[in-house]
Amino acid sequence: MPQKLGQHFLRRPATLEKIAAAAIPEHAAQVIEIGAGEGVLTEKLLERADKVYAIEVDPELVARLMLRFRGEPKLKIVAQDVLATDLTQWGRAVVTGNLPYYITSPVIERTLAMGKLLERAVFLIQKEVAERITASPGTRDYGFLTVATQLHATSKMLFKVPPGAFSPPPRVDSAVIRLDPLPAPNWATRRPCWPSSASASSRSARRCATTWPPSSGANCSMPSPRQACGPSS
Repeated sequence: MPQKLGQHFLRRPATLEKIAAAAIPEHAAQVIEIGAGEGVLTEKLLERADKVYAIEVDPELVARLMLRFRGEPKLKIVAQDVLATDLTQWGRAVVTGNLPYYITSPVIERTLAMGKLLERAVFLIQKEVAERITASPGTRDYGFLTVATQLHATSKMLFKVPPGAFSPPPRVDSAVIRLDPLPAPNWATRRPCWPSSASASSRSARRCATTWPPSSGANCSMPSPRQACGPSS
């Protein structure tokens, strides 16, 4: 199959099993899979969940999924763009998937915007982005994406995945991260601020995340958690 939409299909069975186990350590009532592709991770998720909502935008892959899982009562295939999908419509759920690199940030924003309906999220993403999301304050990778994520969830890099685990192999290393949502932020006690633009520099993001009032030039504002996570669907 030709590569389309930035797709790199994970093939390694052991890695698929590790991702499924990280997303669903024991059992889950509902799981949302983003970018179901050929259904290799979907199959592992079905073994651990009562219901799987598999989102896939590619019509050819949707047809393959329907054929592969024909008659599977625990699976609902959602044939549409995840960025146009209301992830809260099915209620509380685990969210997981092998994310196309070019939509990683907006997908994470929409996932965190689920708020209390998000049980946890486990994503396979580019390692460089995973390092930025899970960075600690004061480190080189700490910046806007770190703040945007860690304001709403704890983040942890679980393991790395080499290019050889995919077909076709990407030109970069990948990693699996886990996001566990935090309670709704208490702005009166936590006093965070927010860079007003995703293009804000890492230095500005550090000032916004660690000081109040913001130091001169930080260009910060105080959004609601929903605003921080991007527009609602």
